[in-house]
Amino acid sequence: MQRCLDLAAHGLGNVAPNPLVGAVLVHDDRIIGEGFHQEFGKAHAEVNAIAAVRPDDRWRLPKATLYVSLEPCSHFGKTPPCTNAILEAGIGRVVVAMTDPFPLVAGRGIARLREAGVEVLVGEMEAEARYLNRRFLTFHQQHRPYIILKWAQTRNGYFAPHEAKQQWISNHLCQTLAHRWRSEEQAILVGRRTAAIDNPRLNNRAWGGQRQPLRLVLDSHLQLPETLHLFDQTQPTWIVNHQKQDTDNPNLQYIRLDAAQNPLSQLLQHLHAANIQSIIVEGGQQVLTAFIAQQCWDEARIFIGATNWDDGIAAPFLPKAYCHASNRLEDNVVQFWQPIR
Repeated sequence: MQRCLDLAAHGLGNVAPNPLVGAVLVHDDRIIGEGFHQEFGKAHAEVNAIAAVRPDDRWRLPKATLYVSLEPCSHFGKTPPCTNAILEAGIGRVVVAMTDPFPLVAGRGIARLREAGVEVLVGEMEAEARYLNRRFLTFHQQHRPYIILKWAQTRNGYFAPHEAKQQWISNHLCQTLAHRWRSEEQAILVGRRTAAIDNPRLNNRAWGGQRQPLRLVLDSHLQLPETLHLFDQTQPTWIVNHQKQDTDNPNLQYIRLDAAQNPLSQLLQHLHAANIQSIIVEGGQQVLTAFIAQQCWDEARIFIGATNWDDGIAAPFLPKAYCHASNRLEDNVVQFWQPIR
């Protein structure tokens, strides 16, 4: 099952809004086939694992055990049901890490296999499987995207200079890692001030990713000049505001929110409706603080630079949270935080 989870992780950034799934076929303590869901709309993990079995090992399938990190699907979507492939292969035993919360599955895949005489065991490394698919689970159970906060701060806790200018805090390794993170999430969000000062592209060019995140820019009164990189239409972009609604252009849409209602809740509803499972919030300080104040975040990733500043804007504060991991990247440190709920 650990091998299933390791394989499944390779799909991060490529399979959303589908879940991450890995599958391994074992006979007599030997892996005879394995696979994972590689890209949205293409074959699922179970199908890839069965297809990977060599012709001279096909006779082993009825005696093999299929390990899979998520309940096999039982409905027609972009691809046929995985339960069909399992039954057609004659596999007699399946070990599943966790059930699928997606309403069209939700236990039906397990039930169909059992009705057909397949032995199905559920719950092997379930906690690890749930953590791997935390984006998928949050989306379907809380009806909002999974939210990652990210920022850099100096060793003594400053986030940005008072004057409106860009000043790097993290080193080149941290910057490359940040681009990798962008390649793994479906959307990235910044506020008006960050967009105006930094003029960011909000892509993953330093990681070489093919799929670029949806860019979200909070600009309530449409004050940003259209000469910024965010308006270049090189990737899908939403300008979230209180004045204008225009969704005719898929690469540059204006999403109008009701100023009388909670803007964050409205935005998350729009993202859920658009099938966006995860977002990474990169600033600025006011935007990050708004997510924290409304207890609307699932993890935070903080780069600690090597320098101290005499003055500046203080970094956001995370109440009721704990740091569960910390790694050094040359002279910088990256911390991973989770809320206490």
